Amino acid sequence: MENLLGRIVAGNVTDQNETDYFVQVAGTTFRLAKSEIKKPLRAGATFRGFAYENEDHQMAMTRNAPDAQVDHYGWGTVVRTQRQLGVFVNIGLPDKDIVVSLDDLPDMMELWPQQGDRLLIALREDAKHRLWGVLADTDIYQAIAQPAKANMQNANVTATAYQLKLVGTRVMTDHFELGFIHPSEREREPRLGEELHARVIGVHDDGTLNLSLKPRAYEAIDDDSAMLLAALEHSQAGHLEFSDKSSPAAIKAYFGISKGQFKRAVGHLLKARRISQHDGELWLVQPEESTTETTPDTTD
Repeated sequence: MENLLGRIVAGNVTDQNETDYFVQVAGTTFRLAKSEIKKPLRAGATFRGFAYENEDHQMAMTRNAPDAQVDHYGWGTVVRTQRQLGVFVNIGLPDKDIVVSLDDLPDMMELWPQQGDRLLIALREDAKHRLWGVLADTDIYQAIAQPAKANMQNANVTATAYQLKLVGTRVMTDHFELGFIHPSEREREPRLGEELHARVIGVHDDGTLNLSLKPRAYEAIDDDSAMLLAALEHSQAGHLEFSDKSSPAAIKAYFGISKGQFKRAVGHLLKARRISQHDGELWLVQPEESTTETTPDTTD
């Protein structure tokens, strides 16, 4: 059975029952689900498919070969973790998840991939004919990477963390650009395989990106802005009879902050498109709304 599992192989149909065909490859018989086959196979017919051992320890074959194979890399989704073993990854097989060994995962378990995270893996067959997931290394990511465009500065990107180092986190975006996140540009260290929403803070000549996980200054809502937003959210009609023209005394009595603090909070929320200001009132912006705001003077 050497050099069969985790690969696309060809064999001959030798038998069948109500649910499966049986395909023999180099002396090993594999089950092939009839539900996968549109046109019935006759005895002696040649069939090519992906060979593996399923969860019931049966030799199985599928025509729907996953991207991840021996010597071929593909994305898989983490479905569960097992402390003494590693993480289980769904690569698209109907009845088999692939384990990435704990030996290949970060020493700190809190940095292990969690359910829903993505890993780029290939397969390897061990001496006991078990399939394991092999994490793609830096060379693989560089081989499949696409250069970033110069006009990506300040763009929002979605990326997956693939290498965790003390000096920072290396990621690949959904469009295959390579990026780097310095520790100063994150609040916590991302998990391996975690999907991250970042913004571009630098584009290098080699087509790689510097990224930040921190919000833009106007996106980071401070305490005064959060309080003002909460007041609007809890107002009966989604608006309050206050504006940057309101008196300091009225603002202090209602919100407990100075007019200067109030105006800065209003300006912050306007820039973040969380509120609008018109007719002498503040209005809560609903997610589907598209409004044009006027940023108030933020000086006293």
